[in-house]
Amino acid sequence: MTTLTSTTQQSSEKPVSQEEEHPDHRLFGLAAFLVADGMTFAGFFAAYLTFKAVNPLSPDAIYELELPLPTLNTILLLVSSATFHRAGQALKKDKASLCQLWLIITALLGLAFLGSQMVEYFTLPFGLTDNLYASTFYALTGFHGLHVTLGALMILIVWWQTRSPGGRINKNNQFPLEAAELYWHFVDGIWVILFIILYLL
Repeated sequence: MTTLTSTTQQSSEKPVSQEEEHPDHRLFGLAAFLVADGMTFAGFFAAYLTFKAVNPLSPDAIYELELPLPTLNTILLLVSSATFHRAGQALKKDKASLCQLWLIITALLGLAFLGSQMVEYFTLPFGLTDNLYASTFYALTGFHGLHVTLGALMILIVWWQTRSPGGRINKNNQFPLEAAELYWHFVDGIWVILFIILYLL
């Protein structure tokens, strides 16, 4: 009888143990996606650098870009990374209201970046189809702008899901916010590389 009871207890405990030990592959999946996405950007960077290497620095080939707006954009994104980190820290301390405030600030900084980029587009001395340089420039910055747009939407979704005490994202379930934060840092890092290659080199 004792042996039967012991066997029953072991069989009932086994599924629980297996469930607890089940690995969480969500972060790995996100990292794999970001690596693949980074390779796409790398292709754009390679195309631009190749074009710049084989063409003379003339107005008909490569244009000289002004720095004020891109510099402002760089500051906006770097600050937004800091505010997003603050949001994550607030959530870990179970300060939902403070987390929501930092998320809204981060989203506004991202939208400000997009607005500044649109202003730059309207003031550029070349159009999308002027030459290969122009096409590559718009493809690079536009593709990155798409990522910023998606990131801003993700931030607003995370903000919405932290609004109520029983929300899906809280101190005990931080992964959605952490995933969005990692994506946002990736987008910011890509911009820093883009800024150096397009505007400084």
